[in-house]
Amino acid sequence: MVIADTFIDSGFGSSLIQKSNPSDNDYSTIFFWNLFMAVLMYFILFYAAPPISRFYNIPLLSSVLRVNGIVLIINAFSIIQKNLLEKHLNFRRIAKANILASVIALCVTVYMAYKGAGVWSLVTQNIIIALIPCISFWVTSKWRPSFVFSTDSFKQLFGFGFYMFLTHLINNVSGQVQGLLIGRFYNPSTMGYYSKAHDTERLASTSISGVMTSVTFPLYSQIQNDKERMAYLVKRMTSTLAYLTFPLMFILLLLAKPIFVLLYSDRWIQSVPYFQVLCIAGLAVCMQSVNLQTIPAIGKSNIMLFSTIVKRTVGLLFIIGGLLLFGMKGLLVGMVINSWFSYFVNAWLVSRYIGYNWKEQIMDILPILLASSGTALTTYLIGMLLPLGMYFNAIIMLVIYACIYFVWSVLFKPASYIYTRTVLTEFIMRKIHKSF
Repeated sequence: MVIADTFIDSGFGSSLIQKSNPSDNDYSTIFFWNLFMAVLMYFILFYAAPPISRFYNIPLLSSVLRVNGIVLIINAFSIIQKNLLEKHLNFRRIAKANILASVIALCVTVYMAYKGAGVWSLVTQNIIIALIPCISFWVTSKWRPSFVFSTDSFKQLFGFGFYMFLTHLINNVSGQVQGLLIGRFYNPSTMGYYSKAHDTERLASTSISGVMTSVTFPLYSQIQNDKERMAYLVKRMTSTLAYLTFPLMFILLLLAKPIFVLLYSDRWIQSVPYFQVLCIAGLAVCMQSVNLQTIPAIGKSNIMLFSTIVKRTVGLLFIIGGLLLFGMKGLLVGMVINSWFSYFVNAWLVSRYIGYNWKEQIMDILPILLASSGTALTTYLIGMLLPLGMYFNAIIMLVIYACIYFVWSVLFKPASYIYTRTVLTEFIMRKIHKSF
C-alpha cells in the first residue's frame, strides 16, 4: 500500500508546491496522472494479493488487501485539492477534515470491533479516513480539473518530481523492511508487539514534527531564494522542535509501562521494551522533519535523492546486520543508529546548501538534549524511591519531570523557551480578545 501510494503521487505533489506559479494545466495534468496511476496500482495490488498472503502465510490477507486497496483510488481524487491547501498554507481546513474523519472512523471502528468484525473494522477505518477528507476537499475547494493533459507540463514537473519520487520510494521501501523481516522470520505475536510499539512511538514523534513538516516545505519554497532568511527559520524551528519534543519522548520512555497498560491493557506489556528503544530513535526522527525539507525546497531534488540512497543503504546494513547477529534487540538498535545517522546527514546538507552550520545545529539542540535526558534520569531515580502504585507513580513522575524541566527553562532561558513562551502568550491573548 505504501509503495503503491508513492507511485501514484510520483513526486509531482512536491513539484507543484516547489514551483512558484503552477498553471491550471499543471494541476489538471497531474490530477489525471494520479488517477491513472491509482487505478493501475490497484489492479497490480489486486492480482498480487494472493502471493502476498502466501508470503506471510495469512490467507485472509488477500481479501483484506483487495478491499483496503480502494483507499488508493480515493486518495488520488483529493491529492490536488490537498496540495493547493498546503501551497497556500491553509492547514486549518486540512486539519478539520482529518479530525472529523478520525472521530467518525473511531466510532465506527470501535462499534464494528465490538460486534465481532475483527480486522474488517480496521479496513473500514482506513476507508473512512480516506473518504471523508476527499469529500470535504471537493465540496469546499473551488478548483476543478480541466479535461486536458499537457505533455509540456508533465515534462517540466517530471524533471523535479522524478527525483522526489525515487526519494520517497526508497524511503518508503526501506521504512517497511524491518516490518517485512519481522513478519517473515518471527511469529505474528512478535510482529504485533513490534507494530504496536512502532505505531505508538511514531504517533508521538511525528505529532508535532509532522505538523511542522507539512508547513515547512511550502514555507521554505516561498523563500527559496533568500538563504539567510531560510537559515534563520530552520534554526528557530530546530531549537523549538527540540524543546517541545525531546521532553515528550523522554516522558514516554519513562512511563512506557503504565501508558501501554492504560491504553492497550497488560496483554501488550511485551511491546514496552520495543517502544522504549524506539523512543531513542524518535528523538532523531523529530529533528529530521525540519532540516529534511530545505533541500527539495531550493530545487535540489537530485541531491536529496543521492543523500537518501546513502542514508538508507547504511541504515539497512545496520538493521539487517543487527537482526542477523542479535535478533530483535539488534534490529531495534540498528533502527536507532539509522535514525541518528540520517539526522547528521541532513544536518550536513543544511550546512552546505543553506548556510546553517552543522556544528551550530548540534550546539543548538545539545543543551536541550542534556537537560531533557538529565531530567529523565533524575525523575527515574526519584520514581524508584516512591512506594506507590504504578499509575500514582506515573502521575508523580510526570509532575516531577515537568517541574524540573520548567525550572531549568526559567533559570537558563534558552532561546527556544523564550520563543515558545512568546508564541503561546500571543495565542492566548488573541483568544481572550476574540472572546470579548
